[in-house]
Amino acid sequence: MTRLPKLVVLDLGEERLGELNYTLWPFWVDTHVDPPFHKNRDGTIRDRRGKNILLYPEVPEVLERLKSLGVPVAAASRTGEIEGANQLLELFDLVKYFAYREIYPGSKVTHFERLHHMTGFPFSQMVFFDDEKRNIIDIGRLGVTCIHTKNGMNLQVLAQGLEKFAKTQVGP
Repeated sequence: MTRLPKLVVLDLGEERLGELNYTLWPFWVDTHVDPPFHKNRDGTIRDRRGKNILLYPEVPEVLERLKSLGVPVAAASRTGEIEGANQLLELFDLVKYFAYREIYPGSKVTHFERLHHMTGFPFSQMVFFDDEKRNIIDIGRLGVTCIHTKNGMNLQVLAQGLEKFAKTQVGP
């Protein structure tokens, strides 16, 4: 049987120094949309200006797959729009998938140190998905298996990440 991580950590999507950072949704919560958000009767989610807000299409399936595997999930985001990010997780009904949420400005290393402290899981038993290369480098130095998500989160990226993690594990 393939070994699974003790924790999967997902970036959300925020602007950081003008770089694209789209992991769960294709926009920056800080600048591309205008909180507060609301859900219409037809289930669509819109920002204050009426702009339609969407997730990457396979995100719910990715989270459901991790749940079915029994792998807890954490959010790690450096967004300054903390309330808006949390509101979107609520409106998209994704909160139920996240056992931990580290959503605040600052270093992703701090997010991971706090996750390690809260869970007791070693960094070597975590997998991190983010599309910002700098975060991948910084968190990789901790010993976390890191996956660069270039075009958002999907089932193929999840499978690649879990496979890469399994290959790092040694022993019976």
